[in-house]
Order: sequence, then C-alpha cells, then structure tokens
Amino acid sequence: MSARTASKQRDDMTIHPVERDRWDDLVEAFGDNGGCEGCWCMYWRVSSGPEYARMRGAPARAEFSRLVREDEVPGLLAYRDGHPVGWCAVAPRPAYVRLRGSRTLRPDEPDDAGVWAVPCFYIKNGHRRRGVADRLLAAAVRHAESHGAHTLEAYPTDSGHRRYSSAELNMGTVDLFTRHGFTETERPSPGRVIVRRRLT
Repeated sequence: MSARTASKQRDDMTIHPVERDRWDDLVEAFGDNGGCEGCWCMYWRVSSGPEYARMRGAPARAEFSRLVREDEVPGLLAYRDGHPVGWCAVAPRPAYVRLRGSRTLRPDEPDDAGVWAVPCFYIKNGHRRRGVADRLLAAAVRHAESHGAHTLEAYPTDSGHRRYSSAELNMGTVDLFTRHGFTETERPSPGRVIVRRRLT
C-alpha cells in the first residue's frame, strides 16, 4: 500500500460521539447479533454474570437505547466513507459497575469519576486490521480529556500470551494501547493487563 493510499484511507474515516441522533448508526454497526453475541455493550454496565445473562439480547438493546436517548454518551462510532464500521466504549469508570465486583479488575478507588475507562471495542467484519481501533482509541483519549478525565484506564489482552479469537480481543490488545501512550500498571493474569494513561 502506498503512503498516499494509506493517507486516503485514514482521511476517509471520521469519529463521532454516540448521541441520540446516531442510534440508528450504532444499530447498523452492531449488526443482527447486537455486537458481541447480543451484548449491546451492557456487559460492564451490569453488576453480575446472572444479571447480564438475563439481559443479553433485546433487553440489553432496550437499556442501551435508553442511555443514548437520555443523552448519556456511552462511546464513539467510527465511520468510513460515511458508513459506521466500528465502536469504542468510553465513559467514567463508575459507569461500569461490574468492575466493582471483579476479582481481577476491581479498582482501588471505584468512585473516582476522574478516571475514565475504555472496556471494549467492536469492529465490523471486513474492517478489522485496518486501523479502526487505533483511530477510535485516539479519539477516546481526546474525548475523555475534553470531559475532565485525569486518567484513562483499560483492560487489554496480551496477544503474545497465546492465540486468541477475534471475539476474545474485544477489550483491545496491549500493543494497541502502548502505541497510544498507555503503560502497564498491573497484570492480574498472564493474558489480562491493566493499563493507564495520565491526561493533561
């Protein structure tokens, strides 16, 4: 790929916060399966596995739609040539209540609204490995910073630990985050890493 072609691909991509007027675009990006097996990006927003199991699918879609309708911006959408191709969740960490009960990811200061988190990505088939996650993460850093966050946190997979399926990489990879200035702060398991970046 020539430098000119690569530049054109980057220029054709835009990133926008998901506000109520972009709900239909989010539905298009998530597709018939509702993101990752009907998650509708609610996995980290409920308190337990049983609660998520009851919600997955149509109830998760309804609850996520409510968040957007009530003007909570739960994340960012990437567009290529005007079509939604990828999603990144980014919000104040207290919004992700499941982190509180996680044995491996539970924060020391769970109520610090100045710490934001990027818990997951969803990239449509046909657009993976084409720089969408990189652009989304760069935009997430700017978005969190512009809304007063002092720290951005994430929980990526160490893809060098073993071979993972694409579904297992929906929290991003360590390499992705280190490219954007994040540093490892904890490794609760061989394949799971907590990374942070201080914001100005």
